[in-house]
Amino acid sequence: MASVDECRQALQELAARLDRNAETVRERIDLDRTLACRVTDLDTAFHGRIIGGRLVELTDGDDPKAKIALSTSSDDLLALVRGDLDVTGAVTSRRVSIKANPFDLLKLRKLL
Repeated sequence: MASVDECRQALQELAARLDRNAETVRERIDLDRTLACRVTDLDTAFHGRIIGGRLVELTDGDDPKAKIALSTSSDDLLALVRGDLDVTGAVTSRRVSIKANPFDLLKLRKLL
């Protein structure tokens, strides 16, 4: 099981990667949504905002009103961020749960 600090670091790395790629995806992705990432086995959460292809305002704690909510285990979160776990396969196998409206899911798929 990964630690809370490792999960936080993984999300910060994801934010940095999205920031580097934001210029290339900004024109294709018009998305401004709050995001909650719930780490089920650690009983912790993080939240932020996806805007212009970037993940910003990332901080500890849950956002129960987030428009996009991702729930997964700590190890699966790290695997997703590293690219070792395919998002579609993880959702299909129920290792990851993403709650969002269908249009946002399509835009997220382009982003990831």
